[in-house]
Amino acid sequence: MSSTINDAAKNVLLAAPRGYCAGVDRAVETVEKALEKYGAPIYVRKEIVHNKYVVETLEKRGVIFVDEADEAPEGAHLVFSAHGISPAVRELALSRNQQTLDASCPLVTKVHNEAKRFARDGYQILLVGHEGHEEVEGTAGEAPEITHLIDGVEGVDSAPDFAEDQKLVWLSQTTLSVDETMEIVKKLREKYPNLEDPPSDDICYATQNRQQAVKAIAEKVELMIVVGSQNSSNSKRLVEVALDAGADDSHLVDYATQIDEAWLEGVTTVGVTSGASVPEILVREVVEWLDERGYSNVEQVTTTTETISFSLPRDLRPART
Repeated sequence: MSSTINDAAKNVLLAAPRGYCAGVDRAVETVEKALEKYGAPIYVRKEIVHNKYVVETLEKRGVIFVDEADEAPEGAHLVFSAHGISPAVRELALSRNQQTLDASCPLVTKVHNEAKRFARDGYQILLVGHEGHEEVEGTAGEAPEITHLIDGVEGVDSAPDFAEDQKLVWLSQTTLSVDETMEIVKKLREKYPNLEDPPSDDICYATQNRQQAVKAIAEKVELMIVVGSQNSSNSKRLVEVALDAGADDSHLVDYATQIDEAWLEGVTTVGVTSGASVPEILVREVVEWLDERGYSNVEQVTTTTETISFSLPRDLRPART
């Protein structure tokens, strides 16, 4: 890799960190280890992570993805996806005697625990997130009667009125845009002056790091290619962050073959990054595709180094010797 930008050449700025976060790594490895230990078929409720390539690769190895636990046989090995589940989902699996493995990201589980605690302490919860997203459904399911979804800035206007002495707290989906979330919270504060913050930041470290990495290169590129799937919230946010931070154009693609050559017209420097559920092989294919079209000067721009990792579910950890 070249370490200097050459204005005469066609350049690629590769954002780092990018791709797999610790939660995704743990979730995918949970399914792979379950296949090794128990054999196919392994059932997974919802997509293990929101990435088409990962899902299709696992399907070829004998993983069956289902929407709900009652679509998997009684007694089957069932993995819960990285996005977290509500208590009702867990109870349904238990009622069917399914052997469950929870691949929920620990950072999502943290938000669930916050929701349970605030519900117990008499709060009403304003949950900032996208309607229909699995993570939001799981978090809201911990305390559905006191959780109110705030979907975008416009969602603040339709949020309910509360008594003046009502305790209020906001929580958020972990994969949102940091800037947009703060904008929503600012508007919530104007409506609810007594609104309290969560005890720690809910937006995951990897989401924030990937957004910061995009901001670091966005002004220097005419085009930002984000590798990720359309149903990946954090990948879609990277496209928005790139445009907000100064990139002229930005697109989300699953594969290099989806890049439109017309996007490259008049473009000297392309930025490349990937969402937190994207394997690096897909980024490499994009870089190779660009190289074939003359974008051969590649510089990686690293804004931070990630060292965090999460343990596998207990049933899949190696036996102690």
